[in-house]
Amino acid sequence: MQTTVDAQEIEKFQAMAAEWWDPEGKFKPLHMLNPCRLDYITSQIAAEFDRDLTTAKPFKGLRILDIGCGGGLLSEPMARLGADVVGADAAERNIPVARVHAEQSGLKIDYRHTTAEALAADGEQFDAVLNMEVVEHVADPLAYLTACRQLLRPGGLMVCSTLNRNPKSYVMAIIGAEHVMRWLPKGTHDWSKFITPDELYDLLRKAGLDPVDRKGFKFNPLAWSWSISDSDLSVNYVTTSVRPG
Repeated sequence: MQTTVDAQEIEKFQAMAAEWWDPEGKFKPLHMLNPCRLDYITSQIAAEFDRDLTTAKPFKGLRILDIGCGGGLLSEPMARLGADVVGADAAERNIPVARVHAEQSGLKIDYRHTTAEALAADGEQFDAVLNMEVVEHVADPLAYLTACRQLLRPGGLMVCSTLNRNPKSYVMAIIGAEHVMRWLPKGTHDWSKFITPDELYDLLRKAGLDPVDRKGFKFNPLAWSWSISDSDLSVNYVTTSVRPG
């Protein structure tokens, strides 16, 4: 079984597994960003599948994969919205953490220690794939995104976010988050593996997907909050792409 998993990257997240649900811990940046991510994800899925987000379980009947699920910060909201959720992560220690928290929250989520390639080889298919902050950690982004495309049913949707590669992202994500604010352990990110929006669009097309949208996640240090931006993709950004029917 070929895999795009980078063993050194997995070791970093194995070491942090127990802290996933601590909003003041090593994953504080994700907890801060999560509401903004969820706004984007839910709006894209609702638009693609004609779902009404004001209803109790708008994603009922949809099968969603959260690849690189970590402790379940995205899997749990998707389950609450009624989706049939599979959470997959290559870091084995993340899975028990996610399972316990889901059980404590009264949620049924299928968490698995596996990879995108293994799921694709098993013939798994999903209506939507959430691929958030993973592609900058894999050994072969094109092969990884190709596996993600194979996991989508025709007409299925993938939301993929990552970090831009430029001097500003180095200052914000490496120096700021890891060295100054100490939100993340030093070495969590490798700036050379960051991907520009145009590069990601090109990779998505080569993987057999049709990119249909991209937005920025913009941090306001004065309000200490994140927002979605149509124009500022300079650091964190997100894309939506569709597998042709």
